Amino acid sequence: MVEPLKTKPWLSPLIHLSNNPISLVGMVFITTAVVAWLFVLPVEIREGASRPYLGILFFVILPLTFFLGLALVPLGIYLRKRSEVIRQIYPAEFPPISWENPDFRRLVKFLSVATIINVIVGGYYTHATVTYMDSSGFCGVTCHVMKPEYTAYLDSPHVRVPCVECHVGPGAQAQLRSKMSGVRQLVGMFTGNYPRPIPTPLKDLRPARDTCEQCHWPQKFGGYRLNVIDKFAEDEQNTPAKTVLIMRIGGGSMTTGIHGFHMKPGVVIEYRATKDRQVIPWVRYTEPNGRSTEYFTEDWDPTKADQFEYRVMDCLDCHTRPSHRFLLPHDAVDRALALNQIDRTLPWAKKKSLEILQADYRTTTEAEQKIPQAFVEFYRKQYPDLYQKRRADIERSAQALLAIFKRNVFPEMNVKWGTYPDHIGHMDFPGCFRCHDDAHKSKDGRAIRQDCNACHELLAVEETNPEILARLGIHE
Repeated sequence: MVEPLKTKPWLSPLIHLSNNPISLVGMVFITTAVVAWLFVLPVEIREGASRPYLGILFFVILPLTFFLGLALVPLGIYLRKRSEVIRQIYPAEFPPISWENPDFRRLVKFLSVATIINVIVGGYYTHATVTYMDSSGFCGVTCHVMKPEYTAYLDSPHVRVPCVECHVGPGAQAQLRSKMSGVRQLVGMFTGNYPRPIPTPLKDLRPARDTCEQCHWPQKFGGYRLNVIDKFAEDEQNTPAKTVLIMRIGGGSMTTGIHGFHMKPGVVIEYRATKDRQVIPWVRYTEPNGRSTEYFTEDWDPTKADQFEYRVMDCLDCHTRPSHRFLLPHDAVDRALALNQIDRTLPWAKKKSLEILQADYRTTTEAEQKIPQAFVEFYRKQYPDLYQKRRADIERSAQALLAIFKRNVFPEMNVKWGTYPDHIGHMDFPGCFRCHDDAHKSKDGRAIRQDCNACHELLAVEETNPEILARLGIHE
């Protein structure tokens, strides 16, 4: 017979009272947290800087699970003791702690089984959780706040670049900042206390030299690139037109073209701007030889410079939406017509699409009901014969129109057409003209010029069949 363990007199009642459902659940929570912590600890030590969102699991979720378990164990003990005292079944004496003690035997078996299950099952799911928490899917799907940005990201050239590589990055400082930010965002998501829409530009975004320039070498000579822009008229025939231009990217060691003017080695451009960076009243351009020139608008007051944000220009000052671009309705419809997602042979397709898209929809659900219906109803009523013959094309186009809305507008987050400005270019937002407006002048009267040919050369402007494309052998 196994000798009873020599224990404190209070331990036997504690073993007896611990055998209750609430305390047992608490013990499961404790063992789960401890086992998961042991699995995560080596990853946190070895790869914590490269797995920034791991901190949410390591410093938030696991401690909360552990302390919840610690709270449940004494709660269950208290409730069981009170129940037994009220029912007058609380034992006057307790058997010694040995294997013959059924309470002790039951508790040991339960904890053993729970630990084994946690090691086998918990180990796998802990690894899966660690991997998932640093994926783009975690940022975009789990966090519903990011639905607009994630939707745009899935349709971007950087869809294979994980979110954390640009928004967090390596290093102890970035890791600590991301953990603190992650906790704050987690609380905001659960309480619903977060801004709608998410404000931009992001003030704490890592500089482009640590993100963009890890893949894109800014001093590489970009040369010249042909750009063809498709547009369709708002007439019955949706008359197509093309604008053709050569973009002077430039770069390299030459101060020519867009990148050459702004990114040549030794060139430093500083500016002060309003909070949204839409207005830039002061610019300082430093050439490779060290000579600096300040340009400013007429209303610039140097004594109030601190009221404006100071920045050293980098890629994101022009490429403001490299992975999260939202189109305006006319651009989105033109692209859909060019790709024949909306059938361009349907009369008034461009005009009607814009009317429907720019109506007011309070929720996405409302848009899902009304947008396709409005498009189909237009042709059913105005062109009944055409509707009977080409119903499938009309319904397909109606769904494409809805897809445009769901790709660019998110009523629940107050993201509407044009909420997020895109400053690459100057057609829909100020863009280049924030500085290149002939209004920024130096003390000696020199201006930041608005010379169209410095950045691009127009070869055709809204022509139905541009001759230059035929000469180049480019056909639809």
